[in-house]
Amino acid sequence: MALHKGGRGGTARKRGYAVNPFYGEADPVAGMAVEPPRLRLPDGPMAPHAAYQFVRDELMLDGNARLNLATFVTTWMEPQAAALMAECRDKNMIDKDEYPRTAELEQRCVTMLADLWHAPDPASAVGCSTTGSSEACMLAGLALKRRWALAHPDRYPHAGARPNLVMGANVQVCWEKFCNFWEVEARQVPMEGDRFHLDPQAAAALCDENTVGVVAVLGSTFDGSYEPVAEVCAALDALQERTGLDVPVHVDGASGAMIAPFLDEDLVWDFRLPRVASINTSGHKYGLVYPGVGWALWRTQEALPEELVFRVNYLGGDMPTFALNFSRPGAQVAAQYYTFLRLGREGFRAVQQNARDVACTLSEGVGALGDFRLLTRGDELPVFAFTTADGVDSYDVFDVSRRLRERGWLVPAYTFPPNREDLSVLRVVCRNGFSLDLAEHFLEDLRSLLPELRRQHGPLGRPESVATAFHH
Repeated sequence: MALHKGGRGGTARKRGYAVNPFYGEADPVAGMAVEPPRLRLPDGPMAPHAAYQFVRDELMLDGNARLNLATFVTTWMEPQAAALMAECRDKNMIDKDEYPRTAELEQRCVTMLADLWHAPDPASAVGCSTTGSSEACMLAGLALKRRWALAHPDRYPHAGARPNLVMGANVQVCWEKFCNFWEVEARQVPMEGDRFHLDPQAAAALCDENTVGVVAVLGSTFDGSYEPVAEVCAALDALQERTGLDVPVHVDGASGAMIAPFLDEDLVWDFRLPRVASINTSGHKYGLVYPGVGWALWRTQEALPEELVFRVNYLGGDMPTFALNFSRPGAQVAAQYYTFLRLGREGFRAVQQNARDVACTLSEGVGALGDFRLLTRGDELPVFAFTTADGVDSYDVFDVSRRLRERGWLVPAYTFPPNREDLSVLRVVCRNGFSLDLAEHFLEDLRSLLPELRRQHGPLGRPESVATAFHH
């Protein structure tokens, strides 16, 4: 009989979870009788320390975030940052009239990012914080669509023209959601051979008079590689010379926009390219802040249509806003400003270089095992992808992922999108807090699994539930 199920018949008692007797205020026997239900509100209250321990005990069954090599999201911050976030968690970020200093910190972060990304005039650049890059991408896509619609009132919406957005098949799933939610055709450039991201010429070939923009990803989640933003812009420049079509570019810098400015300063990908209209990043990824904060910036005020900016009378103040979400805590914005002050350019460079060094060292170690073939080496994003080497037929990447999970390591295994569904890989994300020491432990665990994996008669089978991409 399954646990926590009542017996047969209508008179069986529907049990919840029994609480440790020592959680009782004074009477252990009374505490023993506390059984909060799982799926409905309890009939009465329970002591705060008992409720805390009850929830905490259940959360112990989650994986260890520090050993999660699947996620890009920050899993470690300094105690001072955590304390600052705790002090700001009750401030509603949207209420700029009541919390003007929090609003000021947000604007300072926008200006700092505009300067970091070489906006023509950082002081006048337009931007805002978001709950993450997904919301930031939605805002950027909306701005692209609205700019296109305003430029073509004769065709949209009454003439039936359907706007489209060009991107690689490797984009994060939020772009597919954007196109679905806001009725935009997603035109995706498929992967080909060893090209795992957007091809500039193929992207330009998909553009027409209904194209609202092209999305270039600075740091693909599939393998950690940068898309060639400058080459994409050059291809669109040539397209404009031939056809007159002026197609803007949005750079999805969810991760790379907080790596490249510090480690790849000569790489031109940002507002130095006139065709780049907007950029987003995740403050909670390589911006080094706990979830969830993102940023969306436009190169000038003209790049964001004024009609998308709402000016509302909210709790006594006139407030411009263009984020999708309203109520959210100001803690992450305060933490982002803290991190900018705490590290500065040199500090960010040191932290990101360490992450890249760990990624490159670990990828070299994985490659040296002989059972795997590296697709990338962690020398762009501190991320690398690898698959089984030719001749390895006793196991596959899904077997490796399952076995690593037994050791506490969360490493995603997934297949690539069209036209490389034949390729299945493992991906490792190296973040701040994933030290070289932890990397050596990971490599040793991986090495220790290989003898048993090699003795298998064949792969155990790809789980039916596994997605064709890992969308962290």
